[in-house]
Amino acid sequence: MLFEKLNWRYATKKMNPEKKVADDKVEKIIEAARLAPTSSGLQPFEIIVVTDPDVRAKIRAAAWDQAQITDGSHLLVFAAWDNYTEDRINAMFDQVNEERGGTNEGWEAYRQKLLAGYVPRDAEVNYQHAARQAYIGMGMALTAAAFEAVDSTPMEGFDPDQVDEILGLRARGLRSVTLMPLGYRDAENDWLANLKKVRRPKDEFVSFV
Repeated sequence: MLFEKLNWRYATKKMNPEKKVADDKVEKIIEAARLAPTSSGLQPFEIIVVTDPDVRAKIRAAAWDQAQITDGSHLLVFAAWDNYTEDRINAMFDQVNEERGGTNEGWEAYRQKLLAGYVPRDAEVNYQHAARQAYIGMGMALTAAAFEAVDSTPMEGFDPDQVDEILGLRARGLRSVTLMPLGYRDAENDWLANLKKVRRPKDEFVSFV
């Protein structure tokens, strides 16, 4: 089932603007990203779900006029923390303690290790680390979309500064990392829809030590 779904999915270039993804499917896709593993469990990214047509039109203009952004029914914007701060790290550790009903010496020592290692670092270094965690979340979302038979497209082809401005992300301490439109393929008009999926052969892709 897993490989069947992964072979079915592709980076959809043309979506049918008349078909809307059901809210329950969108929720499952988002939940998969929320459950994604992240470094130290900090979850240093957020997802902005954009459905407003005017906002999506502005984002499309900032993304090389890629039609999926407006032809799909939902646009997921993965936005990473712009920095690791003491407040952000402590908030996640405090949440863990609250939900697990306590703490221990080792866990609190680990908190201090992260605070000492992350907070003094350059903000750009921290953002790049957080952005890599956002990619893990997007990967989980892409897989979940395939399971829900929803088409999607991972996108880096956009101007992050423009998207940040459109969505007011910098004021929230966030920076856009990737875009992921959700929708349903227009197979008759998408040149990629019926092409064979091509990947490097396993013996060229995997090595064993």
